[in-house]
Amino acid sequence: MDKKEEENLIKRINELTKISRERELTPDELEERKKLRSAFLENFRAGFRQQLEDTVVIDKDGKEVTSEKAKEAQRRKGLRKD
Repeated sequence: MDKKEEENLIKRINELTKISRERELTPDELEERKKLRSAFLENFRAGFRQQLEDTVVIDKDGKEVTSEKAKEAQRRKGLRKD
Protein backbone atom coordinates (compact mmCIF):
# COMPACT_ATOMS: atom_id res chain seq x y z
CA MET A 1 0.00 0.00 0.00
CA ASP A 2 1.49 3.34 -0.97
CA LYS A 3 1.38 6.51 1.11
CA LYS A 4 -1.61 7.99 -0.76
CA GLU A 5 -3.67 4.82 -0.35
CA GLU A 6 -2.86 4.74 3.35
CA GLU A 7 -3.87 8.39 3.75
CA ASN A 8 -7.19 7.74 1.99
CA LEU A 9 -7.77 4.68 4.16
CA ILE A 10 -7.18 6.63 7.36
CA LYS A 11 -9.33 9.50 6.11
CA ARG A 12 -12.27 7.18 5.46
CA ILE A 13 -11.85 5.41 8.81
CA ASN A 14 -11.93 8.81 10.50
CA GLU A 15 -15.02 9.82 8.52
CA LEU A 16 -16.83 6.69 9.65
CA THR A 17 -15.75 7.32 13.23
CA LYS A 18 -17.17 10.83 13.07
CA ILE A 19 -20.43 9.53 11.61
CA SER A 20 -20.67 6.89 14.34
CA ARG A 21 -20.53 9.63 16.96
CA GLU A 22 -23.45 11.41 15.33
CA ARG A 23 -25.63 8.41 14.54
CA GLU A 24 -25.59 4.65 14.39
CA LEU A 25 -23.72 3.26 11.40
CA THR A 26 -25.62 1.27 8.80
CA PRO A 27 -24.74 -2.40 8.35
CA ASP A 28 -22.87 -1.51 5.15
CA GLU A 29 -20.89 1.20 6.93
CA LEU A 30 -20.07 -1.18 9.77
CA GLU A 31 -18.78 -3.75 7.28
CA GLU A 32 -16.78 -1.10 5.43
CA ARG A 33 -15.23 0.12 8.69
CA LYS A 34 -14.33 -3.43 9.65
CA LYS A 35 -12.59 -4.03 6.30
CA LEU A 36 -10.78 -0.69 6.39
CA ARG A 37 -9.51 -1.27 9.91
CA SER A 38 -8.35 -4.74 8.97
CA ALA A 39 -6.49 -3.41 5.93
CA PHE A 40 -4.90 -0.66 8.02
CA LEU A 41 -3.72 -3.10 10.69
CA GLU A 42 -2.37 -5.53 8.10
CA ASN A 43 -0.36 -2.73 6.48
CA PHE A 44 0.85 -1.42 9.85
CA ARG A 45 1.96 -4.87 10.99
CA ALA A 46 3.80 -5.52 7.73
CA GLY A 47 5.70 -2.25 8.04
CA PHE A 48 6.51 -2.87 11.68
CA ARG A 49 7.67 -6.42 10.95
CA GLN A 50 9.90 -5.04 8.18
CA GLN A 51 11.50 -2.59 10.61
CA LEU A 52 12.11 -5.28 13.21
CA GLU A 53 13.56 -7.71 10.69
CA ASP A 54 15.99 -5.07 9.42
CA THR A 55 17.18 -4.08 12.90
CA VAL A 56 20.55 -5.14 14.25
CA VAL A 57 20.91 -4.98 18.04
CA ILE A 58 24.29 -4.18 19.61
CA ASP A 59 24.82 -4.38 23.38
CA LYS A 60 26.84 -1.88 25.42
CA ASP A 61 30.02 -3.92 24.89
CA GLY A 62 29.69 -3.71 21.11
CA LYS A 63 28.58 -7.32 20.70
CA GLU A 64 25.72 -8.08 18.33
CA VAL A 65 22.76 -9.59 20.19
CA THR A 66 20.20 -9.67 17.38
CA SER A 67 17.69 -12.49 17.85
CA GLU A 68 18.09 -15.62 15.74
CA LYS A 69 14.63 -15.08 14.29
CA ALA A 70 15.62 -11.62 13.04
CA LYS A 71 18.95 -12.92 11.74
CA GLU A 72 17.17 -15.63 9.76
CA ALA A 73 14.79 -13.08 8.24
CA GLN A 74 17.77 -10.92 7.30
CA ARG A 75 19.49 -13.92 5.68
CA ARG A 76 16.38 -14.67 3.61
CA LYS A 77 16.41 -11.08 2.38
CA GLY A 78 20.10 -11.23 1.57
CA LEU A 79 20.99 -8.70 4.26
CA ARG A 80 23.29 -11.12 6.13
CA LYS A 81 25.98 -13.45 4.92
CA ASP A 82 26.78 -15.22 8.20
